[in-house]
Amino acid sequence: MRRAPLALVALLLVACSADPAPATADPVPEGTTSLAVEVVADGLDNPWDVVEAPDGTLLVDERAGGFTAVLPDGTVREVRADLDDLFVDGETGLMGLALDPAFEGNRRLYSCQGDRAGSIQVVAWTVAPDWSSLTRVADPLVGGLPLNETSGRHGGCRLEFAPEGALLIGTGDTASGDVSQDPDSLGGKVLRADPATGEVEVWTLGHRNVQGLAVRPGGTQVFSVEHGPDRDDEVNLLREGANYGWDPDGGGSYDESVPMTDPDIPGAVPAVWSSGSPTLATSGATFLDGAAWGDYDGVLVIGLLKAQGVLALRLDDAGEVVEQFLVPELDGTYGRIRSLRSGADGALYVTTDNGDDQDRLLRITPAG
Repeated sequence: MRRAPLALVALLLVACSADPAPATADPVPEGTTSLAVEVVADGLDNPWDVVEAPDGTLLVDERAGGFTAVLPDGTVREVRADLDDLFVDGETGLMGLALDPAFEGNRRLYSCQGDRAGSIQVVAWTVAPDWSSLTRVADPLVGGLPLNETSGRHGGCRLEFAPEGALLIGTGDTASGDVSQDPDSLGGKVLRADPATGEVEVWTLGHRNVQGLAVRPGGTQVFSVEHGPDRDDEVNLLREGANYGWDPDGGGSYDESVPMTDPDIPGAVPAVWSSGSPTLATSGATFLDGAAWGDYDGVLVIGLLKAQGVLALRLDDAGEVVEQFLVPELDGTYGRIRSLRSGADGALYVTTDNGDDQDRLLRITPAG
């Protein structure tokens, strides 16, 4: 088992305001539970997401294409899948994953991925009993998500199941000025899809590039995480029909100088947390849950790409931030952090995103 050294300081980040202040250093809260870090798999190349099946098998995908399973006995194997139509460029490729809540019965898996026909799609698969292969069963389940075919920029593509069973899809604005505020476009949105039929609706709009979706345990609160331009990465508490205020339409251009939450948009909902300047490149997110986590129980943890770590946010019942710090065991030790997933076994699973076959799948647990 590998452990990362404890950092001496954490990053206190100022919650959203009209003019967010820069980040400043502050100590990790006294008495914070120590964490153990184990490398589950290495030699990966830009792994984007990870899910854990009820039998303990972990499935990881890589942005350039490919699935890898880690079986309960530690065996690591390639999982065959037809990815001949995969579009890979820049930020887009094989991205978000989600297991069906009824996986034990239907062995159904969902992926969000670029398609060479010119869109981003959510594909449904069935998983072979021995984890040797995936077979497409809904191709696509949801199609027509916009794609930046020139650069692959702002592909979004985070998947998560809502408590009532809808499949949530976080999308990007494809770096196009008129997408996020267009109710007829599926870009720059959080969508709700029926996992059986693929019927989809726009749930929220006004997003830039949704990189994380997290459902708070024991309730109905759903939070999105997204990248800002040169400032103001955001965490948003989502509610049906809300507009989160990103509007870079510069009369035909993509104007990234506008605020992430434009106060001139009627009813624009401010973020519950904002990075201020500089950005940290926030990514995947999940809640830690269970008494074994000690002081981390109930905390929202968020992967940081540019800042190379994991941000911890403690929220009150209304979803407002009351405490924030960097997880010391992951602060700069493993490079860029892409995705975090709370496993069925109670552990936290983390993918790094450094490239060149240098990436790892990590398992995080309370020490001792």
